[in-house]
Amino acid sequence: MRIGLIYDLFDDYPWQTGEVTDADAEYEPPETVEALSAAVRSLGHEPVRIGTAFDLLRQLPNLKIDVALNIAEGARSRNREGYAPTLLEMAGIPFLGSDALTLSLSLDKAWTKDLAVAAGVLTPPYRSYASALDIDPLDLPGPFPLFVKPRYEGSSKGITPESKARDLDGLRAQVAFVNEAYRQDALVESFISGGGEFTVALFGNDPPEVLPVLQRAIEATTGIGLHALDRRTLPAHDWSYTLEGALSPTLEAILKHQAVRIYEKLLCKDFARLDFRVDAPGHPWFLEINPLPTFAPDGTFAILAELAGLAYPDFLAGVLERGLARVAREQTHSAGL
Repeated sequence: MRIGLIYDLFDDYPWQTGEVTDADAEYEPPETVEALSAAVRSLGHEPVRIGTAFDLLRQLPNLKIDVALNIAEGARSRNREGYAPTLLEMAGIPFLGSDALTLSLSLDKAWTKDLAVAAGVLTPPYRSYASALDIDPLDLPGPFPLFVKPRYEGSSKGITPESKARDLDGLRAQVAFVNEAYRQDALVESFISGGGEFTVALFGNDPPEVLPVLQRAIEATTGIGLHALDRRTLPAHDWSYTLEGALSPTLEAILKHQAVRIYEKLLCKDFARLDFRVDAPGHPWFLEINPLPTFAPDGTFAILAELAGLAYPDFLAGVLERGLARVAREQTHSAGL
């Protein structure tokens, strides 16, 4: 088969004057596309590099592919992750990855948290503010410290040491920063600490396969996940870190179970990554889900490949193979065969 690859590289970001330095944080390095291409070839198929959703739009009239793999993020709209899957659906091209509705919904951290609660999973209480003037000191989501982040972003965009607000003045300042810099609502939630931070990757469907849970380092001074602060778009800093809490077999089983519940509640397809924090008594709290996780060679999936003792393209081939099998089942069902 000819498998089209739809993606955004860092060099693809359409910069505008005044944008924040991490506006392109969700995009990928060229090495990601190389790894995915190698995985496609290892399955005996031909990778066709398409590029962004806008490249897809331009090529669609003459595009000859059998299936697409979509990891494109888009830009500047809360619907941006739905651009490519919407075009593919309209063109009748099957694709790997979640559809436009799931991607748009999951990019909204508030709606995702509401659905997590509906799925029976704990998530920190929150409020969403379009302006710092909307903050009611008598109606906060919980006691200080509180955590502030953009409502419609991923890849730790908008997270700085000041995101952990310790008082009302700090909360107002950070909400105003998010509103102005990211041109969107700020989501404010209770800051969970004491038991560590963990990420859970899944792939496949019916049922999805849950990969080993990874524990994340915590920056020692702020208590924020180190991955959110040690990024290329933030000033270089000699961060100190710790591993807060411990990953017991019981906790890992609970995290995996809750990850599946949310993955299935949001009707995710083929792959995703979920983040959790654990409080001091040991209760896990869901933070967010990314159905467009990075496949960069230094990301979560690459770490899991190394732990499994597999070459990264071979590991990715297994992920893609499950997705292709799902597409084949759906096409067979649609044909009434």
